[in-house]
Amino acid sequence: MTTPIFALVGLLVVLGIVVLFAMFVIGKYNGLVTLRNRFKNAWAQIDVQLKRRYDLIPNLVETAKGYLKHERGTLEAVIAARNSASSANSRVTANPGDAEAMKALVAAEGTLSGSLGRMFALAEAYPDLKANTSMNQLMEELTSTENKVSFARQSYNDSVMAYNTGREVFPTNIIAGMFNFAPAELFVVDKAEQREAPKVQF
Repeated sequence: MTTPIFALVGLLVVLGIVVLFAMFVIGKYNGLVTLRNRFKNAWAQIDVQLKRRYDLIPNLVETAKGYLKHERGTLEAVIAARNSASSANSRVTANPGDAEAMKALVAAEGTLSGSLGRMFALAEAYPDLKANTSMNQLMEELTSTENKVSFARQSYNDSVMAYNTGREVFPTNIIAGMFNFAPAELFVVDKAEQREAPKVQF
């Protein structure tokens, strides 16, 4: 009579261990999903600001075009860089965890910042453009947007760091590997000139 009881107790113990292990795995999995969703949401905040920035740039170029008639190459470079950055941003927005897409965006943003910087440097030589109300308004909006991008980038990078740390620590790293939680890429601006918002003051 005692053997079936011991067998039943043994079975219940094994079943309890299996249930605890399953709950542990589910908890870690859900934690990773939460961290991943946080960094994706943080990227959405950057995306909003970058799109606002991309929408402002054609208006800036159009306003400047009447004054910078002999600087057509510079203005075209700004629009080309803007289009390239916008396209790269769309790829990142489709999958914020895609490291290659993020690297392409960082490079495109660097090119765009450089092009804008050259346009603003040229604009300094045109007093009528510096006095243009529309241009000044657009510049203020761009400066405000650049500041919001910087703030949102910090929030995003914090979320990515929390996610990457969460997926790398033991034993969560085993679960991350089992369920293909890939590492996320920081939105890091490498060059000093890219780190600062373009100088848009006249």
